[in-house]
Amino acid sequence: MNIGFEAKRFFMNNTGLGNYSRFVVRALSTTFPDNRYYLYTPSNPVQHDAVDILNSGNVNVVTPGAAYRFFKATSVWRTVGIGSEPTVATLQVFHGLSQELPLNLPSKIKKVITVHDLIFYRYPEFYKSIDVAIYKKKLKSAVDRADNIIAISEQTSCDLQEFLKVDPSRITIIYQGSHPNFKRRLSRAEIDSVTARYNLPAEYILTVGTIEKRKNLMTVVKALSLIPKSSRIPLVVLGRPTTYFKEVVAVARERGVLSDMIVPGNVPFPDFPAIYQKASLFIYPSLFEGFGIPLVEAIESRVPVITSHGSCFSEAAGPSSIFVDPTDEEALADGINRVLLDSALAKSMVAASSEYIRKFEPAAIANKLMSVYQA
Repeated sequence: MNIGFEAKRFFMNNTGLGNYSRFVVRALSTTFPDNRYYLYTPSNPVQHDAVDILNSGNVNVVTPGAAYRFFKATSVWRTVGIGSEPTVATLQVFHGLSQELPLNLPSKIKKVITVHDLIFYRYPEFYKSIDVAIYKKKLKSAVDRADNIIAISEQTSCDLQEFLKVDPSRITIIYQGSHPNFKRRLSRAEIDSVTARYNLPAEYILTVGTIEKRKNLMTVVKALSLIPKSSRIPLVVLGRPTTYFKEVVAVARERGVLSDMIVPGNVPFPDFPAIYQKASLFIYPSLFEGFGIPLVEAIESRVPVITSHGSCFSEAAGPSSIFVDPTDEEALADGINRVLLDSALAKSMVAASSEYIRKFEPAAIANKLMSVYQA
């Protein structure tokens, strides 16, 4: 079988949709090596995380021709030019990995899209109005033209049915897995080498994600202030700051915990596993997500997890994590104390959660994807 992918983010995004794209192609090319995989991308900068995939022998990269590049029209190629590429005529399946499908794909090709989230429908206030309009138009177009839709969670499937009235028979829920770097247990020396680079302490609570209102760092800061200083450990925040961060800093200063916050800044993704693996506790208090892959990353790193009720969080974190109302700072503080003061509880959470996330293994996900392609 020949399978094509809309792969811009495979090459252009270091995290998020890029990690998902690389995970899918790596899983398929490894589990089903006899297939041919074509990555259609407006450019293909060196992505060190993808070298093994691109060297696998069954993966080909297709970029725009000279005319598109000369006239700086690679975005036009991505929208309407891909369908005219000679290799497209050989495909049985075309998979849009990031909620988009090119126009003009031949009718004989099965068209599949992965939909990650519809947050811009549910919480449009978190986006610029022009971006919401663009996202909605692109998603509606792709959904209307897709033969099959992959939702990365039950929450996303429900949102597709609620906001776009998609027939559930067209939707298949297939979870995503974490980056393979998180599966390797690092040595103490490797962990210490990375964490020393960012001056991280011996013990800390970790939270990961863009520092924006939806990710809800504010509640973590407020909860931290409710923990007695004698038993409090620092909070390490990995994520890109936005203007919301100024609000968080103001509250942290007011509550006397600013000195307990560590924000390393621009940490490259390859350093994440070491920082995860040294953490005593992982907190993910987001108000809403399509899936919440940092939860899986934390569990792979054998760290106990506290996250939010609702949305997709129970799907990603499993029943052995602790769930709290993301707006309830007292409940979050209580959960933090429970885990940090009870090592037996922390160990049992890690053991049970590690068993739960086996469903996110690459081969299991590749087999489910192939079932969709062949249906």
